[in-house]
Amino acid sequence: MEEYYWDTKLEYLKRTRDLYYNDDYLEFLVKYVWKLSKPIHIIDFGCGFGYLGLKLLPLLPTGSKYTGVDKGQQLINKGIELFQNLKYEAEFFETDANEIELECKYDIAVCHAFLLHMSDPKRMLQKMISSIVNNGKIICFEPHWISNMSSYCIDGYDQTHIMKLGILQNLFENDEKKNGKDGNIGAKIPLYLAELGVKNIECRISDKVNFLNPYMDQIDKQKLYFSLKEEGLGEKPSNKEAFIEGLKNSGVTLEDAQAQYEAELLFSKVFNIDSSLVYAPSMKITFGEIKNCNQS
Repeated sequence: MEEYYWDTKLEYLKRTRDLYYNDDYLEFLVKYVWKLSKPIHIIDFGCGFGYLGLKLLPLLPTGSKYTGVDKGQQLINKGIELFQNLKYEAEFFETDANEIELECKYDIAVCHAFLLHMSDPKRMLQKMISSIVNNGKIICFEPHWISNMSSYCIDGYDQTHIMKLGILQNLFENDEKKNGKDGNIGAKIPLYLAELGVKNIECRISDKVNFLNPYMDQIDKQKLYFSLKEEGLGEKPSNKEAFIEGLKNSGVTLEDAQAQYEAELLFSKVFNIDSSLVYAPSMKITFGEIKNCNQS
C-alpha cells in the first residue's frame, strides 16, 4: 500500500507552521474578534498532528474540546502523542475527510492549509458547515500564494530578480484549471462561504512577518533559517531541462519557464544563514456564522 504523502512530511509540518502566526494575534482573534467566552467543541478538518488545537486550546475558555480528523496515520499518532500529557480534552480520527459523515454537533469547524489540496473545495466547505451547530462558526486558515510570493525581500536584490510574479500567477491559475487544486484559495473562500449561505463573513490576514538577519541570536537564527529552508525558500531547482519541461507542461511559455528557472537558481545561490530576508506568508483567515444547520 502506497504511503500517504503527508505522513512523509511530518517534520516539514512541525518546522514550518510557526512561520505563519503570532500567538498574540491569535489571542486577539479568539478574545476580541470571535469573542469566544464559553467552552466550545472544535473540529479540525485535515488536522495533521493537531497544530491548530495546540495553538488555540490554550487561548480558549477552560473546558473547550478538540476533535481532529486526518487521513494520515503517522500524523494522527503524533497528535495523540502530543496531546496525551496535556490538560485538554482531545480526540483524533484517522479517516478521509472527504468520506467521513459527521453529526451536526460542533461549535466551530476549522481547517489549516487544507482546502488548497481539495479538487472540490466547495464540497468540503459544505461538509464542514454541515458539522456545525446553529450559530456556530466556520474558520478557514488558507493561503493566497500570489500574495505570499509578493512578500519577499532579500537584501541586495530587486524582487524581480528572485520572484517572477507574473509567471507564478499564470502557473497557479493554470494548475487550478487543470486539477481543481487552488493555492490562491485563501482569497476566494469569502465568496464560496457566501454562496453556501454562511452569514457575517469576514476575512483577516495573519500579521506574522519573519525577519532573518545576521545580528540575531545564533540559536534563533538557525531555527528560523532552517524553517525557511524547509518551507522551500531558496531551494535549488532540479535538472534544468526537466524543470523547464515541467513548467511548459503546466502552460508556461518556454521564455517564461527559462526566466523562472534562472530566478529560482539565483535565489538558491544568494540565500544563506547570514542573509537579511523579510518574508510574510500573508495567510488568509476567513470566518463566518452558521444559521442553517438542520437539528431535531
